[in-house]
Amino acid sequence: MDENRQRAIASEGGRAAHARGTAHEFTSDEAREAGRKGGEAVSQNRQHMAEIGRRGGEARGNAHRAKAAAATRGEGGDDEGPRPARSSSDRRDGASPMTALGRRDF
Repeated sequence: MDENRQRAIASEGGRAAHARGTAHEFTSDEAREAGRKGGEAVSQNRQHMAEIGRRGGEARGNAHRAKAAAATRGEGGDDEGPRPARSSSDRRDGASPMTALGRRDF
């Protein structure tokens, strides 16, 4: 039997099982376990992990260089330019630099 015919038969069987309600459906726990096993398997290949890390680093570096080049050309972006340094003596009301929500105010 050729591969295409095998695939067609399997596909029909899968559709029939779902129609009858007897097909296996992964629970979130089963899916989590399958993902964990897949992650372990792929991380065993150090060469592969090095390659995807390298590609991610290159992408980040390229994005950083593009943003820096756009800034030097004056193409806007979210950079508003340098901000003046502040110290605690800059506060006119003498309040703490912590806001009511517990976050720093600068």
